Amino acid sequence: MSSTLVSVETLAAHVDDPAWRVFDCRHDLKNTEYGGQAYAKGHIPGALFLHLDRDMSGPMTGKNGRHPLPAIEDFAAKMSACGVGPDTQVVAYDNEGGIFASRLWWMLRWLGHDKVALLDGGLPGWRRAKLPLETEVRPFAPAQFVPRPRDEQVDTAYVLANLRSPRMLLLDARGEDRYAGENETLDPVAGHIPGALNRFYFDNLDDAGCFFKPADELRAEFADLLDGREPTCVVQQCGSGVTACHNLLAMEIAGLSGSKLYPGSWSEWCSDPARPVATGDQPG
Repeated sequence: MSSTLVSVETLAAHVDDPAWRVFDCRHDLKNTEYGGQAYAKGHIPGALFLHLDRDMSGPMTGKNGRHPLPAIEDFAAKMSACGVGPDTQVVAYDNEGGIFASRLWWMLRWLGHDKVALLDGGLPGWRRAKLPLETEVRPFAPAQFVPRPRDEQVDTAYVLANLRSPRMLLLDARGEDRYAGENETLDPVAGHIPGALNRFYFDNLDDAGCFFKPADELRAEFADLLDGREPTCVVQQCGSGVTACHNLLAMEIAGLSGSKLYPGSWSEWCSDPARPVATGDQPG
């Protein structure tokens, strides 16, 4: 069973394995049809496409962030229709360093399915290995995906109640500029949640932005942020609960298990003007 990363070579050996299911999670926040169009032009053999907005998110209310979690029963039905059962090894990939694939990784673990991993290197790694793509959409027999939700997330009330508490360490996965309140193009308010530390998700990858750094390197970098605190006190957030999953995965790779996700993240937090906002490159 793979529960964090699988190599290109390992996936290549299993593309025809009926016990494995591969999902293409490519997406563009500013061109939301990009992923489906790219998938149609060519994808890893046997891969099925999942759309971030339609399959891995629920309806927006204006107060629950840009990518609220979908209803559990809806997502479970989607997984069942894709043939994901209790013994299915799921592999997720994208073309964007793993930021969208890691959302699927987290969601499946949240619902009790541990047999899920990211393709290390994603589609660029697959292409580097000169492995084939296909345009065919393979049919798969449905399975029964039974969700078993775990305590893997926190809500806004929890974050607000623990802003200055040693029980919580917020890690913000957005780029340094958006964290500081500069160049905000996605949300109506710029800045970050007071007390949050910035850990840009891209720092989890090698210099080429393709493969994850080695576990020991990630462990040392996150240990500096933890500063003696337990991984279980970490709450991961970003703009809308997507790239935060990348940091959560990186900590799991590093052997620092137990952090939780704030799904609403900054886009939910800033929807209420009564909540405090910090700017600049310091936690605030």
